[in-house]
Amino acid sequence: MSLVPPAIDLPPPLSETTPAVVDLVNVTRSFPGTPPVEALKSANLRIDKGDYVAIVGPSGSGKSTLLHLLGLLDYPTSGTYYLDGIDTGSLSEPERAGVRSVGIGFVFQSFHLLNHRSTLENVMLAEVYRPGDSSKRKERATAALVQVGLGHRIEAFPTTLSGGEKQRVAVARALVGEPSLLLADEPTGNLDSVTSAQILDMFDDLHRLGITLAVITHDDDVSERAERRIYIRDGVLTEEGEEVGESQTDSIWAAEES
Repeated sequence: MSLVPPAIDLPPPLSETTPAVVDLVNVTRSFPGTPPVEALKSANLRIDKGDYVAIVGPSGSGKSTLLHLLGLLDYPTSGTYYLDGIDTGSLSEPERAGVRSVGIGFVFQSFHLLNHRSTLENVMLAEVYRPGDSSKRKERATAALVQVGLGHRIEAFPTTLSGGEKQRVAVARALVGEPSLLLADEPTGNLDSVTSAQILDMFDDLHRLGITLAVITHDDDVSERAERRIYIRDGVLTEEGEEVGESQTDSIWAAEES
């Protein structure tokens, strides 16, 4: 009898063969004016598959600019944004729309649900413009609702749902296409503290399943759940734990206290 264990197919190391889900390389975003406004300054950010990242900063820090760039809703002025190894700056607008549709799931502070459609139909609508087998759209939407704990509410309408349930529907809608990145903008901003904690518990569960999350927030309670915290202040990104100068540290803590 052989004592040699059977071979196990291990995934390749991320750093060697698998591209990052998000890789910003010296990305800058400027807006015209006198003088021009540099909303994002030479930003470098890598998010690997399975990471849970919080991007933290006060109003006016550049969070929205970064969100629009990560979501392929805007173009950088300079630098390169790779999504799943794809140089997004080289894509045509239709190609960008296709990559955005397949690769990114959005969750917003406002739920953006259609009140005249059931929760199941709201989730199914996310796949209307996606390529793939439409015959299993209902099956996939049902599975996404079960994943967020709403399998018993698939026929309910948004007007009958609580705020937390509406946000769960929004998360299911973002997940149904199995995107590479779940991008959440202030996902608990319209919720009370108890419901917010429940949504964050759900994010923890999704993280344990290997889903890649980037949450943009100004809320410490939200950011503390994340595996990594990225601070943004005056368009500059700094990761928690990095060595920074004294003046930059003061600026980061000022952002936290705002």
